[in-house]
Amino acid sequence: MTDWITALEGTPEGARLAIALALTSALAHACFGALQKGRHDPWVSRAAIDSWMLALAAPVALFAVPWPQGGEWALLAGSMAIHFAYKLTMAMAYERGAYTVVYPLVRGTGPVVTLAFAAAFLGEHYTGIQWLGVSVLSGSILCLAALNLRAAPVGRALLMRAIGWALVAGITVAIYITYDAWAIRLWENPFGFLAWFFLLTSLDFPILVAMRHGAAWFRPLIWRGAAGALAAFVSFGGVMLGTRLGKVAEVSSLRETSTLFAALIGWVVLGEKSTPARIALMGGIALGAVLVQAG
Repeated sequence: MTDWITALEGTPEGARLAIALALTSALAHACFGALQKGRHDPWVSRAAIDSWMLALAAPVALFAVPWPQGGEWALLAGSMAIHFAYKLTMAMAYERGAYTVVYPLVRGTGPVVTLAFAAAFLGEHYTGIQWLGVSVLSGSILCLAALNLRAAPVGRALLMRAIGWALVAGITVAIYITYDAWAIRLWENPFGFLAWFFLLTSLDFPILVAMRHGAAWFRPLIWRGAAGALAAFVSFGGVMLGTRLGKVAEVSSLRETSTLFAALIGWVVLGEKSTPARIALMGGIALGAVLVQAG
């Protein structure tokens, strides 16, 4: 599998696989975000997800792939720090605001910043149409968040704090996408990076929540945590492999169509009603993604 992925790097087939991975990641991430927010404490929900990720990743990391060597430990330490900041800011935002407000704000902030970071730090070049596409995609997502914001039944002061945390979380998304894309490209075995990444970045929240709530916090969320862990493997693993095969901002932009998938899930599965304005904005998200690829 590793040789196959490596052989696809820089090829048209690899670029097509990167697109497929990004879209699969988007669908999985929409499910992941809903599972973390839900009706439970977002800190506890994330800890339940991470506990399952830790349990499932440990055998693979410890026995099935090579252990990190030398500078690879430093790369993992960087990922641990960045993802802890991401998870912390997401939990703070979800604790204060509705999913339909927080999620689009986070996902809408990320693509433009990711494109700028990829161009500045990874030396990737993007056309004017791609910049336009990312702007249309991000703008549509942020407008969707604004519509949801007006309908959110939350106190203004609390909601403003949720918005602040969501914007910071969006910036951390851009940071971790850019950093992890750089790290997985330096790693000889991408699946080795993923296994150790999932193992080490899943340690923090279970420890934090166990210190706050004791040992009984896990039982009510055991199956939600398992579903969230599987969604996380598909979502984060898919986007990381995609950034090894394709351009970071292209893959990241397609992944942010997760907001579109979230809206479609609410409409088709949950029976939520959609206004013409929301439908138009969902079309804008799709258009932005198409422009990024067309560019």
